[in-house]
Amino acid sequence: MKYLSETALRTSAFGLALMATTAGAALAEKSVTIGLTADPSHLYPLAGEELSSNIMYYHLYDPLVKRSADLTFGPGLAESWENVDDTTWRFKLRAGVKFHNGNDFTAEDVVFTVEKARESIRPDLVANIASITAVDDLTVEITTPKPYAVLPNDLAELLILDSDYTTETGDEKMDLEPMGTGPYMLGEWIKEEKLTLNAFDGYWAGKPKIDTVIFRPITNPATRTAALLTGEVDVIQDLAVRDVDRVKREEGFEVVTRPSLLNVVLAMDTRAKSPTIEGDNPMVDQRVREAIARAIDTDAINKIVMNGLAMPSDQFVPESHIGYADGISFREMYPVDIDAAKELMADAGYPDGFTMTLDATNNRYVNDAQIAQALASMLAKINIDLQLNIMPKSNFWGYIRVPTEQSSFIMSGWDVPAGDAGSMYGALFYTRDKKEGYGQVNRGSYSNPELDALIDQADATPSIEERDRLLQEASKLLLADIPMIPVHYEQDIYAVRDGVSLSPRVDKFIWAYDMDVAE
Repeated sequence: MKYLSETALRTSAFGLALMATTAGAALAEKSVTIGLTADPSHLYPLAGEELSSNIMYYHLYDPLVKRSADLTFGPGLAESWENVDDTTWRFKLRAGVKFHNGNDFTAEDVVFTVEKARESIRPDLVANIASITAVDDLTVEITTPKPYAVLPNDLAELLILDSDYTTETGDEKMDLEPMGTGPYMLGEWIKEEKLTLNAFDGYWAGKPKIDTVIFRPITNPATRTAALLTGEVDVIQDLAVRDVDRVKREEGFEVVTRPSLLNVVLAMDTRAKSPTIEGDNPMVDQRVREAIARAIDTDAINKIVMNGLAMPSDQFVPESHIGYADGISFREMYPVDIDAAKELMADAGYPDGFTMTLDATNNRYVNDAQIAQALASMLAKINIDLQLNIMPKSNFWGYIRVPTEQSSFIMSGWDVPAGDAGSMYGALFYTRDKKEGYGQVNRGSYSNPELDALIDQADATPSIEERDRLLQEASKLLLADIPMIPVHYEQDIYAVRDGVSLSPRVDKFIWAYDMDVAE
């Protein structure tokens, strides 16, 4: 089915101006076609979160605080901000910013977006905002329940909506007719075929160098590589590890890599009864969780499945992040040891093991289905019969959504572009239904009052140093209790044709505004 944006037609002057210039400028326009691993699920930023959708959100919308390619933070729709007191922040907004339909961006749009997020499936985005007030058209004041040092970092995730347009259009229709202040506007979306973005001439930071960006979902890795080499696309995301050497040998193409923030992880159900396990849930016992950890050989996965293009993860966040605990490693705490793992299983009362199901994707992470198969072989060595439930990511996110009524063991990924472990820990490990905006993706139903208290204390200090100390304590607790197993950080691998400039971002977003194409 074909969806056409009405963005350029909402205001006739704006729409006609765009249409009138299109034909004459066509020959001079720059365009690029990008092959993604999947079609976005949404274009409305409060409808869900996954990489393909996130890439589109940041082309179409802007946050108050912008996250740069290297994860530093700076002005976005907010020019500046300051702490008025320990719990009050004042943000001065950028003047003269327009939405794609010509509406002015004002403080009321920021207030509206915060309140809209509260009632969406993304209340986590505003969990540490107690109240927000429009002081004047270009100033907002935000209060936090307690001193909260990293509020500006959080706001890099909150994309600002046009209050009038969103109210008129409705949430569901916003997926098809997005309206933001970003550098690009939606031109056309033919689901599962292509999505076209057109440069927004009135973008506050300057018109993009590339006029037209076409995103094509190509789920099969071999097909993506072929599409690049035959000239169907100019850039591909997630070049298959087996194709790296092949593309390097081809004249006219370049392989571009950078270490990823995305940590592939395994969430274990900690409820007394688990959906795919007969009888009591063995994973309630920390000894069983440790046995599973000791049976998983991440070095072998990297060498055999990932062709050496991954980095086994030693904690839940990388060393650069607030909350990383120096001098401690998951791999050193739980080295591969099948005999020790069997002994732990026996001590916990499961010498003959048990059967459970692993839910995993086959088109979201690099070689995800192959990793799942490797995990099944490894856990078989300690008598765990791991049944594989592998599905496309389009089905996966709804299937594992909290309260995870169908899942016992889940392979997914998590990255923390805010550079702070607190956002991850509050989302993945905080006791569910205890505090608004926390535990919303706690798929293992993990609950530890000591961890909750550490997260609460970290979120209540105005000191970054104290926050780091508290979150390091939380990291140590999680590594000891093992509610989740870190597997590896992916290596982001792109391939581009000559003439296209691409500098990969740490957060894996492909942002056309930073790209260029040779004349």
